[in-house]
Amino acid sequence: MPLDTQLFFLLNGLAGRSPTIDSLIVFCATYLAYIIVVAFVLLLAFSSYTHREKIRVIVIALAATLIARGVVTEGIRFLYHRPRPFVTYPVHQLIAENSWSFPSGHSITFFALASAVYFYNKKWGILFFVAAAVIAVSRVVAGVHYPSDIIGGALLGIGIGYGVFYVAEKCWPASIKSRLSEPKKP
Repeated sequence: MPLDTQLFFLLNGLAGRSPTIDSLIVFCATYLAYIIVVAFVLLLAFSSYTHREKIRVIVIALAATLIARGVVTEGIRFLYHRPRPFVTYPVHQLIAENSWSFPSGHSITFFALASAVYFYNKKWGILFFVAAAVIAVSRVVAGVHYPSDIIGGALLGIGIGYGVFYVAEKCWPASIKSRLSEPKKP
């Protein structure tokens, strides 16, 4: 049995043991994503960034997540049809899914968001990476992804987040970039 499948069964074996743990897994796999988005908006809204800086962070984060989920994930799933684990094996499936397994849409999206955030605020970025990892692993435990779906999604998301940030740094209008790099007045 491939290592990917062995690791899947190891993690998925945590499901189905306790209704409390199953509820926590379902929460992390499904609803934590909404909390991350709200946290992003609130952190940015109450940050000390200028209005222009906030817009820049929002644009970069939005572009990274939309490209990751809407273009890359759907493009790969259009070309490559990997069945979900519950289609192939008897598993503890805690949530319903009906699309292809690779890459994990949640992983690619939230790792892209975490990457975009990280380039602007390292502390926030680390928290977003931890939250993205919790979501990703919980989706394996919930029986809807293989670990390689998660790893592939995470790597793609990080790459897309970096790519969008890099392009924005090169293409953002110089007049706005110069204002963003000005020291803040006390």
